[in-house]
Amino acid sequence: MQMMRVRFDGHGDELTAILPYADTLVGNPLIPALHGGAIGAFMEITASAALLAGTRLAALPKPIDVSVDYLRPARPQDVYARGIITRQGARVANVRVEAWQDRRAAPVAALHGHFLIKPEGEG
Repeated sequence: MQMMRVRFDGHGDELTAILPYADTLVGNPLIPALHGGAIGAFMEITASAALLAGTRLAALPKPIDVSVDYLRPARPQDVYARGIITRQGARVANVRVEAWQDRRAAPVAALHGHFLIKPEGEG
């Protein structure tokens, strides 16, 4: 997180992750577009943060399965993301994340992930 300088902005019950633009995040300077790996890692961080903010956990969530859809090139500017817990069981939680730049209605990528969780109070 520190290398990518991800930060979070909370308003009410919504947590928005922010990936500030940096030249080191550009994967293809000819387009130019941000690297897909940076976008994917950013969304995985956002998913974990959504779980930590929305659930009382005894340990960090562990990704079991993560799928990323790259919808359009991410331009060289800040990226924003929000994660929503779509289902939570006793040990596994499903999270959906959408990342966007100018407009939330026009996402650049989407993530769906399953995470192993350990709720507080479990040995």
